[in-house]
Amino acid sequence: MGSFDEFPLHYRTFLRAYPWRRIDPVPWTPLAKPLAECRLALVSSAGLVLPDQAPFDASIRGGDPSFRRIPSDTDPTLLRDTHRSDAYDHAGIARDANLALPLERARELVARGRIGSLATRHLSFMGSITAPGRLMRDSAPAAAAELAADAVDVALLVPV
Repeated sequence: MGSFDEFPLHYRTFLRAYPWRRIDPVPWTPLAKPLAECRLALVSSAGLVLPDQAPFDASIRGGDPSFRRIPSDTDPTLLRDTHRSDAYDHAGIARDANLALPLERARELVARGRIGSLATRHLSFMGSITAPGRLMRDSAPAAAAELAADAVDVALLVPV
């Protein structure tokens, strides 16, 4: 794991002054059945989009709170990284989008019987949302409703 000191000074200054929110209680639901019987959805904060989808809008102050739907049968090589942050090296995700949305690994786990099935769609958000009000009020409930409509039992958040 990296160190806080690896960030440039302007990021360290921002992170020290940022008004972090405490979520209490932490939303958590224990699994009601074995993982091998569960439907899994992947939720990434890498800002990944498909070629026919609009990129996340980097001009929105506080971050773009929208999300993109990624069909389960998507070829990960088609995904494009539109994350606005320059605080990390994007080269790994450019080489293999599975680092940020592990579709191929999830398919392998389904094939091995470790996970019951995959959702028909997965979700991609823009990370680095510094003003999360709209995300929490509008986007997160809409995303949760879509996952519930898809009968998702487990959502794996892949933060970037």
